[in-house]
Amino acid sequence: MVDFWNFVITNHAELLDQTGEHVGLTFVSLLIAVIIGIPLGVIATRFKSISSPVLGAVGIIQTIPSIALLGFMLPLLGIGALPAIVALFLYALLPIVRNTYSGIEEVESSVRESARGMGMTGGQILRKVELPLASPVIFAGIRTATVINVGVATLCALIGAGGLGEYIFRGIALNNSVMIMAGALPAALLALGFDFVLGLVERNISTLMKPLSYGLAVVVIFVSLYSVSTVFSEDQLRIGVPPEFLERADGFDGLQKHYDFDMPVVEMNASLMYEALQNGRVDVAVGYSTDGRIEAFDLKVLEDDKRYFPPYECAPVVRQDFAQQNPDILQAINKLAGTIDTETMIRLNSAVDHKGKDERTVAEEFLHQKGFETDINRQGDPEMLIGGKLQTEQFILGHMYRILIENYTDLDVGLRLGLAGTQIVFNALLNDEIQLYPEYTGTGLHVLLEPVESTIDSLGNNAQKVYRYVANESQQQFDIRWLEPVGFENTYVLLMRSKQAEKLGIETISDLARFLNQ
Repeated sequence: MVDFWNFVITNHAELLDQTGEHVGLTFVSLLIAVIIGIPLGVIATRFKSISSPVLGAVGIIQTIPSIALLGFMLPLLGIGALPAIVALFLYALLPIVRNTYSGIEEVESSVRESARGMGMTGGQILRKVELPLASPVIFAGIRTATVINVGVATLCALIGAGGLGEYIFRGIALNNSVMIMAGALPAALLALGFDFVLGLVERNISTLMKPLSYGLAVVVIFVSLYSVSTVFSEDQLRIGVPPEFLERADGFDGLQKHYDFDMPVVEMNASLMYEALQNGRVDVAVGYSTDGRIEAFDLKVLEDDKRYFPPYECAPVVRQDFAQQNPDILQAINKLAGTIDTETMIRLNSAVDHKGKDERTVAEEFLHQKGFETDINRQGDPEMLIGGKLQTEQFILGHMYRILIENYTDLDVGLRLGLAGTQIVFNALLNDEIQLYPEYTGTGLHVLLEPVESTIDSLGNNAQKVYRYVANESQQQFDIRWLEPVGFENTYVLLMRSKQAEKLGIETISDLARFLNQ
């Protein structure tokens, strides 16, 4: 708990910003859901023929997994606050519509008849009889929708909408429980706090209805303006970064210091960077040099003219004990050494990302072209597991290693690809949950080993020196063996839209820094 409180104190400003964004997303979406959901519930009570379709439709929306619903929003609305608000609004509809419908339907028919006998019109009965009597049930639906939205809003960080989910997913990527707690605990407290306050209001709903409506509108407008201005600020260029890059020793803080610039950050899932650039949600993005989408999206790679990023040679890492017990797998895996240069890896990634080919098919075709055996595809229980991160080339390499091992040894191989983050996949290797995965020397240096600055300086960003150092230290510290490099480097790069970079005269990261410091 000491580490947690130290983290909160150190990062309190960012934590407050994330909380404000989280509250904004929750209440803006809730306000829209109330404005649409209550009338929809009322209409369903007036026209019985549409009540089942309406309730069925909002019920079906609720069954869609939240991450899938956010994914559906991306092609339509891009990334950021707008798709997040739409998705949260859809999730909030069911309890509001259903409770409005049920609350009005449960009003005694004798009460309605008495109102009609007094000469009230249908509209007057709704306003003065049905809604007041149904208000506790309706408000219970709003209360439920609020709590649901607080929880689901954490996922909105995946599409660059901000909120407390940023710390949660950053912590998952880095296997940092303190960081996960820094996002999860405030979200849980928000849900409990909102539920408690709304519970008090619910018990006094009849007397608080009018002042509550005005007060809620003011609060929502204020918070929504704050949230939207935070997410969509147009004052200066914005950079999109994946969660892990914010905390790495060779990450964003060091990059800013090295080049002496400052930029507002939009944190998002790495797979969304290219779409974010294309639709103008960000102006600069952190990408990977071997990604096939750079050419497809007409993006400009800014030259790292001050050589900030270290070499990122790709090489398989394997548990030393497993390698000693199965020496034949080393010969099989090292058949791939030096066979894939950077241009080839870009082409292979592009075949998956843009031509829609299956990762195994791409891997198999490449190995076949190189003259390797590819016919055997074992179906027995796995005797070893190959892991990989959430990158296209890691999927392709994982399949390549599996094909080589199954064709040149007697082992059956399983795959655990798509693991979210370096620390997670590396810990899986240390814990013998996987026995091999592709890694990068720069990541090994800065994330896994974390040597002192003088040691890093002595390596001078020399690829061979970095590889030897990482290989030797990994064997001594972790009993992990680095095999021969595959042949390509996948470094971090800063990307811009080519037309925008040309218009602003930006060719290098130094050019970007000068533009930002004008």
